[in-house]
Amino acid sequence: MTAPGQNLKIDGDRLWDSLMEMAKIGPGVAGGNNRQTLTDEDAEGRALFQSWCEAAGLSMGLDTMGNMFARREGTDPDALPVYVGSHLDTQPTGGKYDGVLGVLGGLEIIRTLNDLGIKTKHPIVVTNWTNEEGTRYAPAMLASGVFAGVHDQQWAYDRVDADGKKFGDELDRIGWKGDEPVGNRKMHAFFELHIEQGPILEAEGKDIGVVTHGQGLRWIECTVTGKESHTGSTPMHMRKNAGRGLARITELVHEIAMKNQPNAVGAIGQANVYPNSRNIIPGKAVFTIDFRSPDLDKLEGMVAELLEKAPALCEEIEVGFASEIVGQFNPPAFDETCVKAVRDAAERLGYSHMDIVSGAGHDACWINDVAPTAMVMCPCVDGLSHNEAEEISKDWATAGADVLMHAVVETAEIVE
Repeated sequence: MTAPGQNLKIDGDRLWDSLMEMAKIGPGVAGGNNRQTLTDEDAEGRALFQSWCEAAGLSMGLDTMGNMFARREGTDPDALPVYVGSHLDTQPTGGKYDGVLGVLGGLEIIRTLNDLGIKTKHPIVVTNWTNEEGTRYAPAMLASGVFAGVHDQQWAYDRVDADGKKFGDELDRIGWKGDEPVGNRKMHAFFELHIEQGPILEAEGKDIGVVTHGQGLRWIECTVTGKESHTGSTPMHMRKNAGRGLARITELVHEIAMKNQPNAVGAIGQANVYPNSRNIIPGKAVFTIDFRSPDLDKLEGMVAELLEKAPALCEEIEVGFASEIVGQFNPPAFDETCVKAVRDAAERLGYSHMDIVSGAGHDACWINDVAPTAMVMCPCVDGLSHNEAEEISKDWATAGADVLMHAVVETAEIVE
């Protein structure tokens, strides 16, 4: 394969303008975005993306999970496509770049190739995966997981949000449920550009993260059951306080993660107590533990320790404990050839770079099971993400998209 020339670069101003235009849809209250999956705002963002794709001459495919596939034809009708993309959905208090950079960076590749009249042997397909965030419907990376055969589609359709609305019904309601069977597509390779969502690249002064591995993840939804009673009139020794169980397990999670350093992490990010009244001792607490590690044995060991110790901690204070794993994936090792294409692209373009492990889950983690896959990362300010204050620079976005384009175009093979 012929490597692209050093002068092949995207239009950074156009990419940035597209990011800012998309950010107008589902604005947050503090400068970020609230464009949760399968909401009206998600539908509006999808429509804008589709209009841009059609303007770039792409044909749009839509599968039964709502995954969007915008295709630029190659010169060889039998060559498998090179896929590139990420997701357009956000957290409830999300930033303007998480996921979106990877989708619009993929679109910018197409626009640049069109501008320069460059053809590739393999088709290139820009992808928007449905419900990567998992904030409204657990687990995260739901539609890419169905695509990769990890989840059953009907099981995904039956996921419910906090209001009891089913995923399948909401996908129908917003009008983005396609006819194409999910998972039927075959890929030559898949590349995903993403902000790091961590502080390493900025701290090290690197333009590009070459992602070699991802962290494995386990989401454990726990329910602690006590007894509702009056906070003022119930003697302390007679209380069965589910909130105490939550507090004890919160500390246990921290201790387990600290014992498994380096790289292991753990926290409770979502918690609810019931009935959530000022003068009622909680009778139930429901919360989700997030454990991650790039080492599978370490990850499974953390879960095992939790499930051994949490019931005993609850029994000591006379409350019940139950748990269910509601999200999981094992640590992925990305394809060496695709990773090399990313690393070589950074070298060729003169961008500083380093190998990195992704601390967050991404659609690429599932697609890695069914196609050669790699990721490109750019820094974000203070490593802050899943927050409306999430910020990157135009230069970082441009560098990431340049490297992405070189890796994609080299893999798709320029036709002279």
